[in-house]
Amino acid sequence: MDELDAYSRTVSAVAAEITGKVAAVRIGRGSGSAVVTGAGVLVTNAHVVGDARGGRADFGDGTQAEVVVVGTDPLSDLAVLRAVRPDELPAPVRLGDADTLVVGQLVVAVGNPLGLAGSVTAGVVSAVGRSLPTRSGRAGRVVEDVIQTDAALNPGNSGGALADHRARVVGINTAVAGVGLGLAVPVNATTRRIVAALLADGRVRRAYLGVVGTPAPVPASVAEKYGRVDGLRLAEVISGSPAAQAGLRAGDLVLDVGRRQVRDAQGVQRQLFAEAIGVPLPVTVLRNGAMVDVVAIPTELG
Repeated sequence: MDELDAYSRTVSAVAAEITGKVAAVRIGRGSGSAVVTGAGVLVTNAHVVGDARGGRADFGDGTQAEVVVVGTDPLSDLAVLRAVRPDELPAPVRLGDADTLVVGQLVVAVGNPLGLAGSVTAGVVSAVGRSLPTRSGRAGRVVEDVIQTDAALNPGNSGGALADHRARVVGINTAVAGVGLGLAVPVNATTRRIVAALLADGRVRRAYLGVVGTPAPVPASVAEKYGRVDGLRLAEVISGSPAAQAGLRAGDLVLDVGRRQVRDAQGVQRQLFAEAIGVPLPVTVLRNGAMVDVVAIPTELG
């Protein structure tokens, strides 16, 4: 009984801190939730915003705020809104770091879907490192390190907050993955950079390499010799992409990109922003037991 009480107290405390900072938003024809992340700034999903330019944010205490769309990034399913009158918004949430999450950790999903103000559900992180395919026009991308949780996501919860036990927002709820499973875009260094780019420029410029991979262990002999534990196993190299032109192949185990160690797709993606476009990018892979160095020249994703 004591454990249940402790659990309930934790969820209630998180809900008390977060609920008032999550708005129901009506943007054009779309609706969902949005999280106050800065002074006059809200973050939601790009699919909630669509092509709209503005709308309204409604908070649980009855506050209504007119908002404009600062920028959207469909390839990360993130969008940034700004209140026309910033002082109408509550104080922002505290942001955490999704990279520190572990499977089994308590998380609380908070949304504000129209008609269900202050929707709160709790569960655990059921998986990390999931992938979420996204598309913008002809460009496709996989949002990596997506958080999977069994905290139920109600209709309209898209764009709401996924918080840890200390009420730090570690994800932006984005999709229902199946019965009893929801997905959230992680709040981490990459996400912060995307939001900063949207605030500054209204869009995110990215470099394109053209690979899809998953974390994989380094063979014991190589791990012992080079002190490496894991890398990124390439599942696919897109035909005609910069990676293909550089000679990368499916099955390669990527160890270094830009002379930095890589352990997962995020390690590659955090190097593929605007400054990498058209710049030679050295890549080291393990292929058939041998180290192979190639140089790729990323193009602009678009």
